[in-house]
Amino acid sequence: MNKLPGPIILVALLLMTASAAFASPAPFIIRLWPHGAPGAIANPDYRQSVIYRDNNPNEPRITQVTDATLEAFLPDPAQATGAAVVICPGGGYVVLAYDKEGTVPARWFASHGVAAFVLKYRLPSDAIMRDKRVGPLQDVQEALRTVRRRAAEWHVDPERIGVMGFSAGGNVAALASTLYREHVYTPANDTDDRPDFSILVYPVISMEPGITHAGSQHALLGAHPTQADCDRFSAERHVDDRTPPAFLVQAQDDPAVPVRNSMIYYEAMLRHHVPGELHLYEKGGHGFGFESPNASTRTWPDALRAWLVSRGLMR
Repeated sequence: MNKLPGPIILVALLLMTASAAFASPAPFIIRLWPHGAPGAIANPDYRQSVIYRDNNPNEPRITQVTDATLEAFLPDPAQATGAAVVICPGGGYVVLAYDKEGTVPARWFASHGVAAFVLKYRLPSDAIMRDKRVGPLQDVQEALRTVRRRAAEWHVDPERIGVMGFSAGGNVAALASTLYREHVYTPANDTDDRPDFSILVYPVISMEPGITHAGSQHALLGAHPTQADCDRFSAERHVDDRTPPAFLVQAQDDPAVPVRNSMIYYEAMLRHHVPGELHLYEKGGHGFGFESPNASTRTWPDALRAWLVSRGLMR
């Protein structure tokens, strides 16, 4: 009688068990404000909903966010580098392209050993916020503090936590990188909210007319923003020698966010000797995400990976 199948099955089971033990954990959700967000206004008629771009079920957009969350995508412990990134999807401060500019890059980071946390931030609204201008900034600051506070639990190096943002989410990420000294709420403790690196993808950097994305400016600052507000929420004005290193990417033919946004942030970095890279592509439009159909912008994640490797954040 052939007795080989038994040992073979046992070995296969052991291999499957080992594989499961070292697989990436399933994503999970963390509420940022379980006891209520700072400056929140209770409004039972204002509810989160999901809409679909051009009725495409593969492109969900979240709107009317009332409960800010982080969705954690942790890497296989055997591959973890210790680095982490908080990802801010874009959507003009009106919706969140949660999958295209959130979970898709998060899974890419986790597959390369970097813990990724998708931030579902509250979108500016007078209906639920006493000061809608600071709502998204409150959320990203608390997100960075949360990851840093729980770094040991998630096997993250607290000195290698970055932020990434797309489009209007790029404004959230850039403000997190430059306004970390500004107290827009009272945190639970003194955990630092400064990111250690930034990744800004076709970002809305400035709120200045002629440079900004008008829709994002209107959603965040209202129909008639003051010059003081434009200055305060224009990230390029706050770059200094403590601004974290940044990787920027945009297409020259972007019809929504003028390419000047990436350029003025990078120019400010140069003036203050902040290390980083600016990648401008001739074609690509706006909103190409992590899986661009355009040949010109298709390889930008490879450039990002090379930059992250050079900084010891990815292998």
